[in-house]
Amino acid sequence: MDKATQKAKGLIEALSFIRQYKDKIVVIKLGGSLMEEDHSQRQLLNDVVFMSAVGMRPILVHGGGKSVSAAMKEAGIEPHFVQGRRYTDEKTLLIAEQVLVNEINKSIVESLNFLGAQAMGLHSLSSCVITAQKIQLDGEDGRKLDIGMVGDVTDVNADLLKVLCHAGVVPVIAPIGVNKAGAKLNINADTVAGKVAAAVGAAKLVMMSDTHGIYEKPGDEATHISKLTQSEVEEHIASGVISGGMLPKVDACLEALHSGVERAHIIDGNILHSLLLEIYTDKGIGTLITQ
Repeated sequence: MDKATQKAKGLIEALSFIRQYKDKIVVIKLGGSLMEEDHSQRQLLNDVVFMSAVGMRPILVHGGGKSVSAAMKEAGIEPHFVQGRRYTDEKTLLIAEQVLVNEINKSIVESLNFLGAQAMGLHSLSSCVITAQKIQLDGEDGRKLDIGMVGDVTDVNADLLKVLCHAGVVPVIAPIGVNKAGAKLNINADTVAGKVAAAVGAAKLVMMSDTHGIYEKPGDEATHISKLTQSEVEEHIASGVISGGMLPKVDACLEALHSGVERAHIIDGNILHSLLLEIYTDKGIGTLITQ
């Protein structure tokens, strides 16, 4: 089969998926090294522009933890984590907001607009679509651990997001929310993505990371799992197969699925066109989690 015929076959295969997901919302969470490597991020944003151009309605949620940690160290503040969550005092929150909003969010929006999409940043310094409440963690002695200005999502302005999506705008959400009193709170980006997907009734949630997905034996590519159900995921969590940094991503997927989202994906964003391969082909490339 020559290259031209292969391209035509790929377009025909994609056509059924393009029709299936036309006008459907897909929430995409950007994280990992994608937030550090401009070339990989630009390639992925090109895929997002393609999705928007063929009628799919993407919403982006981004992280940026490594960049926040680097900025803190430059300011002479050593990052401190409690049960995997960043302890956030006033100085840390200011740095996080500067990096996540004024640098990362702004850059993503500008790149999408340059590539031909119409994008809008939604965050704590403009239109904030995330309402949150402060959280405390359970300590080993039964006491509550105060980790500062860290929150969990209590509400998502789904109406605004839907209006923007169906107007052809790509919303780009930074993971800083506000509580009912207007105070800002730092939130885990995986959590935000899951809550947003649930609130808008997305057809898909796609978690972009530095791994191809879930493995029976972490790090062993031969044990890659291409498809799981919710119940199978819960079994893998209980057995310890899914642990560490994969847990927040999987929890976000389960949150979305429990709320009616049809499919959730965990894929490696560093693979060229991994987003399109996962959505517009039969085989996919990461781990698909279904109801």
